[in-house]
Amino acid sequence: MAVKNILFDMDGTLLDTNELIIQSFKYTYKKHLNRLVDSEDIIKHFGEILNDTMDKEFGDKSEVAIKTYRDFQNINFDKLISINEGVKEGVKELHSLGYKLGIVTSRFRYSAIKGLKLFGLMDYFDVIIAADDTELHKPDPTPAFMALKIMDGKPEETMLVGDTQFDILCAKNAGIISAIVGWSALPIDVIRKYEPDYIIPSMEKLISLMEKSNN
Repeated sequence: MAVKNILFDMDGTLLDTNELIIQSFKYTYKKHLNRLVDSEDIIKHFGEILNDTMDKEFGDKSEVAIKTYRDFQNINFDKLISINEGVKEGVKELHSLGYKLGIVTSRFRYSAIKGLKLFGLMDYFDVIIAADDTELHKPDPTPAFMALKIMDGKPEETMLVGDTQFDILCAKNAGIISAIVGWSALPIDVIRKYEPDYIIPSMEKLISLMEKSNN
């Protein structure tokens, strides 16, 4: 393995948006369905495109539910989002080592950029492929291929780092090395069923893996 390009998922991988997503869903369920939903049931949908989740959960109320969800997120974004431990230092180190870095996220572009800017990460990434950049989403390989086209990168020289099965399957479908972060909100035994190439317990371990693989 000689990796030159690293694609990152954003939610749950680079940034801790877990509480933001959970609270947004809870508010939306309560407002439109008058339901109290457990966090564990919401986490099961992590990594899924919002429209798909809303269509399944809210039916003909999906469109208004999406607006409610996004309005809640916009109001509470800065209060309920944080950066995962070691991420900024790790991203800076990988960038300084010469790796091309990209984002492949199921979040809308304006929101992804807002999150990256909030924690000073924007300047380290060569490309961002967001939910509104393509009609085909993870686990389809299209977002990864779009990123690699802009980066002038090859799948066999690329790793995709994420936190859900959608990231693993996207990588596998694209012929890319798959890595899952150890801080995923999903149970690790659930993640292992999808057979990621690597489970990364920390950003330091990711850097160490990259250094070993390229020597």
